[in-house]
Amino acid sequence: MLIENEFTVTAPTGFLWDYLLDVERIAPCMPGAELTEVVDERTWKGRLNAKFGPVTMSFAGTVVMESRDDAAHRVVLKARGMEQKGKGAAEATVTSWLEPGPGDGETTVKMQAEIVLTGTAAQLSRGLLPEISKKLTQQFADCLQQQMQAERAVAAAPASAEEGVTPAPAPEAAPTPAPVPAAKPVSGIRLGLSAIWALIRRALRRLFGRSG
Repeated sequence: MLIENEFTVTAPTGFLWDYLLDVERIAPCMPGAELTEVVDERTWKGRLNAKFGPVTMSFAGTVVMESRDDAAHRVVLKARGMEQKGKGAAEATVTSWLEPGPGDGETTVKMQAEIVLTGTAAQLSRGLLPEISKKLTQQFADCLQQQMQAERAVAAAPASAEEGVTPAPAPEAAPTPAPVPAAKPVSGIRLGLSAIWALIRRALRRLFGRSG
């Protein structure tokens, strides 16, 4: 199954490219994901927890960077994972690239993912995977934007002091970015219902659009 997604954040292209390549930095923003090992600069191991009603699945796998083009801001990742209780397997080839966003200082991240699921995972996600993927992508984008803004605010504080701006009273400890909440299992039921409702709304718009 081919899935295409995109999102836009307020960040220069070069800055965002370096940020996204720092896997340990962005891992907390990946819904349901946990980085377990950095093998080398092109290989990572991790776990993905997903809950579909009473069924909870945990995939353990490896992500490998197959190619990287810094000039074009384009990267290809290959991911393989097995469900730890033998309920299925997943394999994905994800191609991502950056383009100038619609506004000044904005960058759009575009992704194409070729995903193959087998076993229970394939049965539970059948027909809903594209809509669920959009929800997860937006969650990642929102978290990424908040995390970058928090880090920039912390970095700007010392600069303001050097320019002669009197900072507001603060504790002795240096300010740190707000911690990113630990990744929770992806709720398949919640996302599934959202995806179904999105499909129903789309069908109704087509129906009444024709009748009107």
